[in-house]
Amino acid sequence: MASFSRPLLALIVGQVCLHSCMSGIRVAGPLLALRSGQPAWVVGVLLGLFAAAPVLSSMYAGRLADRHGYHRPARLAVGLTVAGGGLAILSTWFADVQLVLLGLAACLCGVGTNLGLIANQRTAGRLADGDRAALTRVFSWLGLAPAVSNVIGPVMAGALIDLSGFRGAFIALTLLPLATLWSSRQVPKETPVVPKSAPGKRATWDLFVTPGMPRLLFINFLMSSSWDLHSFIVPVIGHERGYSASAIGLILGVFAAAVAGVRVIIPFMSHRLREHQVLASAMVLTALVLCIYPWVHSAWLMGLCAAALGLALGAVNPMVMTALHHLTPSERHGEAIALRSMTVNASSALMPLLFGALGAAVGASTLFWVMGAAVGVGSWQARLMGGRA
Repeated sequence: MASFSRPLLALIVGQVCLHSCMSGIRVAGPLLALRSGQPAWVVGVLLGLFAAAPVLSSMYAGRLADRHGYHRPARLAVGLTVAGGGLAILSTWFADVQLVLLGLAACLCGVGTNLGLIANQRTAGRLADGDRAALTRVFSWLGLAPAVSNVIGPVMAGALIDLSGFRGAFIALTLLPLATLWSSRQVPKETPVVPKSAPGKRATWDLFVTPGMPRLLFINFLMSSSWDLHSFIVPVIGHERGYSASAIGLILGVFAAAVAGVRVIIPFMSHRLREHQVLASAMVLTALVLCIYPWVHSAWLMGLCAAALGLALGAVNPMVMTALHHLTPSERHGEAIALRSMTVNASSALMPLLFGALGAAVGASTLFWVMGAAVGVGSWQARLMGGRA
């Protein structure tokens, strides 16, 4: 298949190595803080930093990718992620400043991984050469990288912590991004582009108000928030209902498997799919599942709901990325991807805090219903995209 070429495989491998380091440290860092006697709210702050820091650096990352292509951003991404891992290693020696080092490690790993992701997505779009079906296939394959990484990183971190302690786990995780430098040799180099004008706030605003862009970012935000809600609330509901840790883990695992599964299937159906149709259908299915979830009281039925939700949310990323590339000029794809990245990371950083506050006030079930209603109403925006398809 032309869309699954050697450069695309190199992009996937490179992103898996970067993202696995970050996701592993995202598990190991908070565990180290808890074992050192830090309160639970500290864990929330650490987790938030992994997503909050990239919000501030996304536009720089997008412009860097637009100007220099893949290789310079990839090297910078590896450098930042390895530096973050190095600080995590140092935190096992210096207990007095351990929390500060872990916070800085979270920021650097988050920024580095996001920088690599933006460069990857922009370069992957170039491989499709503007063909709509090929774009969908490419972004479906590329979307497997985070799904695989979210398995490799945490499993590797947990196993190594038990075998060799936190220091050994951090050292092994820090070595992973170096493989990105090796895989990047298979990605074609681009000639640096001299920008026609100095980028600034006005240029970014012009991109944001591109016809169709606010609608697409709104849809992306709703679906990203639904993902965050599911990840946050399922453990809470499972604990309240007395499910075992393995049952809760299995529910979340089924969700992740469904996300990966739909991204494997989409490339073989891409020539029949249209973004607005898939997004509207995914939003309707997401709204239905979120509304049903609170009424389900057995673990296996929750697993079925998780599978349905995973299919819906897993289909969103390839379609959003395909639409994004058609809405924006090719020389600004990096900036457009950065705008999307900002909405996703803002959701991941802020929504869990909001969910926690509202959940304590109104209950988990109400959160599901409110989010389901918002997504259901928002599905109308996806239908309106059909006018531009």
